[in-house]
Amino acid sequence: MSSSRSFFPRGRPLSAPLQGAVYMIAAAFLFAVMNGAIRLLGDGTASEGAGGMHPFQIAFFRNVFALGIMLPWLARHGRVGLKTERLKTHFWRAAFGLSAMLCWFSAVAYLPLAEAVALNFTVPFFATAGAALVLGEVVRARRWTATAIGFLGVVIIVRPGFVEITPVMALPVVAAGFMAVSVLFVKSLSRSEAPATVVLYMNLLLTPLSLVPALFVWRWPTLPELGLGLFIGACAVTAHIFFTRAFARSDASAIMPFDYARLPFVAVIGFLLFDEVPDVWTWVGAAVIAGAAIYIAQREARVARERPTLRAGAESVQGRP
Repeated sequence: MSSSRSFFPRGRPLSAPLQGAVYMIAAAFLFAVMNGAIRLLGDGTASEGAGGMHPFQIAFFRNVFALGIMLPWLARHGRVGLKTERLKTHFWRAAFGLSAMLCWFSAVAYLPLAEAVALNFTVPFFATAGAALVLGEVVRARRWTATAIGFLGVVIIVRPGFVEITPVMALPVVAAGFMAVSVLFVKSLSRSEAPATVVLYMNLLLTPLSLVPALFVWRWPTLPELGLGLFIGACAVTAHIFFTRAFARSDASAIMPFDYARLPFVAVIGFLLFDEVPDVWTWVGAAVIAGAAIYIAQREARVARERPTLRAGAESVQGRP
């Protein structure tokens, strides 16, 4: 997870902000590809007649393969990273992260991909409210207004009264709420824990925790399903690394707009693989949500410059599935 290495050429290096943008776009692409693979695994494409795999079991395979890929990194940080006096907080952070993952994987399995991604853009609004109500951070009128406008974007996408509202449509928003709580735990942990410790415990705890719900829906996977599960885990790890490096290269307010490239990427994947075409209201609502979230990121960056604090932005992505 270190950001010391780079795939950029040394001869004519890009500026740090541009590198951050490239890393963020790469992360957005890999997250979109991962979501497409989750849908493929869930709809039975790789099951050889066994039927689609339940999202809870997909989440377990995502975690176990991601943990396997990260073991060398975890081994290097293990001795130092395991030192903590806040094990209970690490556990709750992992529990909320798993809840977000289960809701999100279910949303990807049952909703149009673009709609699920657009609704999941609401994470910053829940995080803003939680930071004010739980952590006691000062959130002034401008950010509250942006938060309200962001949730208006959700209403535009869902259109209550014009289309039938189903419980499944709430899954990406509920996942966003759990992700935001996970981010709040990261902010709290960052006040006393090293970044390596935060990442280490999240990955060590997620795999056994995700096995519990997976056992209730378990069936033995086929070899193609195991291969797709490995692909999902590799996409997740690589996307998180790129996301973290993006934060290391540039200010959050400068690179967060590029995170919303997930929507066009996933729209293309949904069209090519599943014949899904997002309606105009999904795009309009997503634009409202993204605009409000970008404004919140800019305001938070300005506050951070005026009152420096420990930076947890790079690690907060671990709340994302």
